[in-house]
Amino acid sequence: MSDLLDQGAAWLDGKRKSHMSRTVTYARGATSFSVQATIGRTLFERSDAEGIQTTWESRDYLISAEDIREELFASPAAGDTITEIDDAGTFTYEVMAPPGEKVWKYSDSYRRCMRIHTKQTSESGG
Repeated sequence: MSDLLDQGAAWLDGKRKSHMSRTVTYARGATSFSVQATIGRTLFERSDAEGIQTTWESRDYLISAEDIREELFASPAAGDTITEIDDAGTFTYEVMAPPGEKVWKYSDSYRRCMRIHTKQTSESGG
């Protein structure tokens, strides 16, 4: 008997890619490829020993794990870049996360979608 929740997660990831994504360019070194990504964000909040609160906001890209593995044969890594082009210009984001956090995590229980944390590193006008 098949897992209906796993089938549902696959269906939902397909709908996310079809209706809630845009094409971006993912790059590692000289290797780059186009992939469908949904834009999101994560807010990291930390307090140090003295009670000082630090907030770090990430622009996240939700990308099907299958799409990443087909191209990279691995998982996202710090230093990879994602380039997004829209009417406002070209924006480049570096894969990174605050100290002590991973640069990506699975976005669902069935490991179909990766949430990749980034920070903007460059922008050129549209």
